[in-house]
Amino acid sequence: MDQIRIIGGSPLHGVVEVGGAKNAALPILAASLLGGGECIIDHVPQVRDVITMTKLLALLGVEVQAEGERVMLEASNVQSIEAPYDLVKTMRASILALGPLLTRLGEAKVSLPGGCAIGTRPVNLHLKGLAMMGAEVRVEHGYIHAKASRLKGARIDLDFPTVTGTENLIMAACLAKGTTSLHHVAREPEIADLCAFLVKRGAKISGAGTDTITIEGVSELQGAKHWVMPDRVEAGTFVMAGAITGGDLTVKGCVTDHLGNLFTKIQEMGVKLAEHAEGVRVRRTAPLQAVEVKTLPYPGFPTDLQAQMMALMSVAEGTSVMTETIFEGRFLHVPELQRMGASIEVDGPHAVVKGISALTGAPVMASDLRASAGLVLAGLAAEGETTISRVYHLDRGYERLEEKLGAVGGQIQRIREVA
Repeated sequence: MDQIRIIGGSPLHGVVEVGGAKNAALPILAASLLGGGECIIDHVPQVRDVITMTKLLALLGVEVQAEGERVMLEASNVQSIEAPYDLVKTMRASILALGPLLTRLGEAKVSLPGGCAIGTRPVNLHLKGLAMMGAEVRVEHGYIHAKASRLKGARIDLDFPTVTGTENLIMAACLAKGTTSLHHVAREPEIADLCAFLVKRGAKISGAGTDTITIEGVSELQGAKHWVMPDRVEAGTFVMAGAITGGDLTVKGCVTDHLGNLFTKIQEMGVKLAEHAEGVRVRRTAPLQAVEVKTLPYPGFPTDLQAQMMALMSVAEGTSVMTETIFEGRFLHVPELQRMGASIEVDGPHAVVKGISALTGAPVMASDLRASAGLVLAGLAAEGETTISRVYHLDRGYERLEEKLGAVGGQIQRIREVA
């Protein structure tokens, strides 16, 4: 099992490039299930969750060819309705097969999804919406089983702006009879990217990027070609890597509008950011300053960047406060940062971080995907050597992270764990 080894203290200099967005690629790949015709998807990140999704699609009957960052899909012969546990147990995005299978084939049997252990992430909003569109839905023996001769358009008001729930219901509505209006939906850029792909296939969708999306059902979709948006979480991670280490780093492909209020908070900490044609330049010439952050649905501060921000707070002057409002179990990285000397006290959804002059390297363990990235940033800034175990979490969402950071001055390498 792999580890990441880091010798901290090296400022980052140069240009690091952002890859395709995992959280956009996964629903776009799942949307291939909605009909025949060749779909060519470019700028697809070669991360573990994407590989798992392509395996799932192949099992369901999609013809899949992957060549580097290009994935070609043909779903004319999809007949299987089951996404089995053994394949999808590590990936929450497996739930995205539910809506397309149900609306295309009239039935779907999808294992309750796995993924990161970061608290309760219920799928009840997906199921409630599908039921309002006429589906018979039951959950038994660890599987969601849904049936409908043909889904019907409906008005659906979400209790919470769930990202995957919004995506699932959009895809289900594409082939439903009549018009579906979704209210209080998530507004993440990845959802707009999915909608752009579906419109290319012939779907009739309006309101993408707002909290109300309307879908007029059509009888079929055709093939299309699409380029996946840049990964805003990877971009934010690189921005904070430049901030925590100092130096002069340009994050190529970073779209500032995609990152909510991250840039505001980074600048409050004393980091200089400059947007130009190639991306965003990150410079820091003075100590980081304390800041208060609350995670919120987009366009608020992204929960997927909370662990990385806490690493910065750990070495900022003064006392910072992080409030996590999205996932109640997303402070699992705190004990690992404490092993590196961080002064953090957790009180429910709040973490109070008293900044110290420097973290110290230590053996630590990743608990989930974004926690692993936070530990990488901590290791880059720490004195001495840090080894991070369970980096398979990192591989679910970051492609060659150690190579990209190493190319801009980070002393970081992947090693095989000694038994």
